[in-house]
Amino acid sequence: MKIADIRREYIKGGLRRKDLKADPIEQFNLWLEQAVAANLEDPTAMTIATVDENGQPFQRIVLLKNVDKNGFVFYTNLGSRKAQHIENHNKVSIHFPWHTLERQVHITGVAEKLSAVENMKYFTSRPKESQLAAWASKQSSRLSTRGVLEGKYLELKQKFAKGEIPIPTFWGGYRIRPESIEFWQGGEHRLHDRFLFTDAGEGHWDVERLAP
Repeated sequence: MKIADIRREYIKGGLRRKDLKADPIEQFNLWLEQAVAANLEDPTAMTIATVDENGQPFQRIVLLKNVDKNGFVFYTNLGSRKAQHIENHNKVSIHFPWHTLERQVHITGVAEKLSAVENMKYFTSRPKESQLAAWASKQSSRLSTRGVLEGKYLELKQKFAKGEIPIPTFWGGYRIRPESIEFWQGGEHRLHDRFLFTDAGEGHWDVERLAP
């Protein structure tokens, strides 16, 4: 098998300017609803890219937990590598790869921490097992064995067996305020459709078609 020979045609249909909503957040929500309706695995999974102090990019997958006119929300350990990167350089990029629908959405923007109230509201809505996992994992730190992590989890499970689990001070969320949002729809013969929305201020967006 030659990797260079792996290819397929994109036949799901095109994307025309007349089909776009004026607000890219509304367009994103429409595509997200369609991804969910199509029973895609992890439709809210998104790759987030950050850079370290040397300009080295890093990518990882996180889950989108809310989206509205103010931006895209995800949660993490505030001591993690991604959080440290954001602390030093808060411009980020996120990407949704909905391969089955032959669609991608790429977003650039600025990440900002959520308020304590927002963090608390979401943390208390999580399953207890997820709350315990937030306490047990010192994200991005080195582990000698998996048993260390599992042991910490069981210890915390016993500790909080009969009461509510408090929100960790080292855990919270970020909102990515978008500066650009690009919608990509696969097209036949590699003639893909791409539309880029750019923030023009005061709730207005400029939109332009890009060559594939």
